[in-house]
Amino acid sequence: MASLTVRQQTNYSGFPKAAELIEIEGAHALEASDRALMNTLLQHAHDSGRLTEADAEWEIPLAHLRTAQSKHGSNDRIKESIRRIRRVEVKIAYTTPEGENRVLESNLLNFTDTSEDDHPGATVQFGIPKRLRLILVRSNRWGRIKCEIAYAMSSKYAIALYEMVSLRANLDRCVEVIDMAKFRELLGVPPGAYDRTDNFIRFVTSPAELEVNGLSDMNVKIELTRKHPRAPAYAVTIAWWRKSEEEFRAASLERGRSKVGRMARLKGRAETPVVIDA
Repeated sequence: MASLTVRQQTNYSGFPKAAELIEIEGAHALEASDRALMNTLLQHAHDSGRLTEADAEWEIPLAHLRTAQSKHGSNDRIKESIRRIRRVEVKIAYTTPEGENRVLESNLLNFTDTSEDDHPGATVQFGIPKRLRLILVRSNRWGRIKCEIAYAMSSKYAIALYEMVSLRANLDRCVEVIDMAKFRELLGVPPGAYDRTDNFIRFVTSPAELEVNGLSDMNVKIELTRKHPRAPAYAVTIAWWRKSEEEFRAASLERGRSKVGRMARLKGRAETPVVIDA
């Protein structure tokens, strides 16, 4: 029997995030800061060892969340991010122990209970819905996610792409073709947004690829396929590979630098995105 995600330990490579949560659909309302913060909450819950407990709830200092996200002195942004996470409803595909494929529609958090005043000991208490916890407990596929990498990214599409390639990092293959509609859902692109291929490249895939290559432990290459130059792209080919030691060090150093001017620095090393006319 394959190892269970819940039994894996957080290590230098990151915390084990279940594939079912990496490949969620319907998360387009979440901003980059929300996705990064949700990873911190998930790691906190996972590392507690209490995901299997029927009535498990967790508590984490707002100061910890604030420090990880920014140097902003108020908890207001953190609280608003937590509200968005609690309100969003996503679709989570999973397989039952009997082998049936199902889709759970659920919130990511079933409640949050936050200190009203911004005193030093202010906390947020939170819970994960029971049915979602059952999926996480049964999960046997995961990607190792470093929270600091997600916090370093400004594009929510970059965070989603980083998690996708992290999930696939240890597969025998290193190339995958994904239907465009499915790819949009996995990245969290809002319905109807960036329908034109050039806009999709400019606002979604280019910044995502740029930040994954410049800030994460993986390299990725995205190619869009369409039937002719004026047709919309109908498929996406993703290739991924691990960084060299030099590239790994460069990404780590960049994460430690100011976000001011970061995109310009990363663009200096980027290549032009590719569109294939089939």
